[in-house]
Amino acid sequence: MYTPPRPNPLWAVAGLVRTALGGEGNLLSLLPAAAYKMPVGTLGWSRRMILIVNAPELLRGILTDPTDIYPKNDLMVGALAPLVGESMFVSSGELWRRQRRMIDPAFSAMRLNRAFAPMTAAVDDYEAHLDDLAGRGEAFSLDLAMSHLTADIICRTVFSTSLQSKTAREVFDDFTIFERSVAHVELKRLIFDPPWSNIPQHQSVLAACERIRDHLGQLVDSHLQNGAAFNDIAAAIVAARDLETGQGFTRKELIDQLGVFFLAGHETTASALTWAFFILSQQPQLVARIRAEVKAVCGDGPIEFEHIKRLSFTRNVFRETLRLYPPITFIPRVAAEATKIGKYKVKRGAMIMIAPWTIHRNAAYWKNPHAFDPDRFSPEREGELVPGTYLPFGWGPRVCVGASFATTESALILARLARRYDFSAAQPERVRPVARLTTRPAEQIMCTVTRV
Repeated sequence: MYTPPRPNPLWAVAGLVRTALGGEGNLLSLLPAAAYKMPVGTLGWSRRMILIVNAPELLRGILTDPTDIYPKNDLMVGALAPLVGESMFVSSGELWRRQRRMIDPAFSAMRLNRAFAPMTAAVDDYEAHLDDLAGRGEAFSLDLAMSHLTADIICRTVFSTSLQSKTAREVFDDFTIFERSVAHVELKRLIFDPPWSNIPQHQSVLAACERIRDHLGQLVDSHLQNGAAFNDIAAAIVAARDLETGQGFTRKELIDQLGVFFLAGHETTASALTWAFFILSQQPQLVARIRAEVKAVCGDGPIEFEHIKRLSFTRNVFRETLRLYPPITFIPRVAAEATKIGKYKVKRGAMIMIAPWTIHRNAAYWKNPHAFDPDRFSPEREGELVPGTYLPFGWGPRVCVGASFATTESALILARLARRYDFSAAQPERVRPVARLTTRPAEQIMCTVTRV
């Protein structure tokens, strides 16, 4: 059974040295071998306690957090605040509850069957681009290809504009600067700084965030001035009202929330699809199964919205990719007050790390945990799944509001592109994962495609 790339875990001190020498800010290389086995335990040595929690019975209490003692981690909030402000991605407590109350019905109002048409249009345009690359035999970056496609889908469904528009393209380019610069973990800060320290950002990051927010503001203004002309997610967020106060989001709050949709809505899906198409390039028998399923469900015609739920193996390829390469590698929290988790007494300010990466690869919960096996999600094997050990979209009240959107979009892209193209990755032996803003390859994966 195929085992895709993964880091070789070392003992704690060796992992610390490797991470420091690597200079990538890659938390995956910091994880010791014990992190993949223990239900709960401390991670290395640092000024503030870092506790990694794998046991589902413990992480459920942290992620549901009924008493608000596990807010979003201060390092993550400090890194993302220049872009997303006080949005629901980083907020906690009553502010988060107000935001979620307003956004849940607004997002559900944008029915997936309505979003499916702009999704399909984006894939149509991208197939034309891939046809051109295939005809010329030109190599391209798989990472950037998936980022471009998913960003185009988000632009079309959230703002009713394609990525080819000048504003959308500039937002994408600046977000690339943000993703590559802000997400690097500085070991000194992680190990030596006290909790809630000031998080300085590079000037290039701050400038990119300012430009992104200016562009998002222009898109927000177009919806505020002529909301009746739009039937998209942005319009639904603009129209959202707090049922308790009757108030809507301010302009700044709209930019905060829509910044999250752009960040989470394209970057996380692009991360998963990059890994999915790399794995398919190494496993032609999986491609054959996807093609056979698409043929059986859709024939030679277009893939329609009603087909997506019937593409069970294709969707399981996506689910297994999310298991091995969860886009959000870590779900960080901070202890707002002294508490106890398992046998550990936890001081105020301790960093709590719930790591889908280690939970999804823990042999206590998964058979052959590092192997790529989409059939583990088939109905015949559902008894193998341990509740609370599959967390690609989080868990509890903060579960990702866009989970169904991402699943539908990814199944469509996998089915469409796998049916039409063979992907060939250059130097697959060099591919290795790193944890930045999302779980990404350390170096861009260069590919070529051929029409089938």
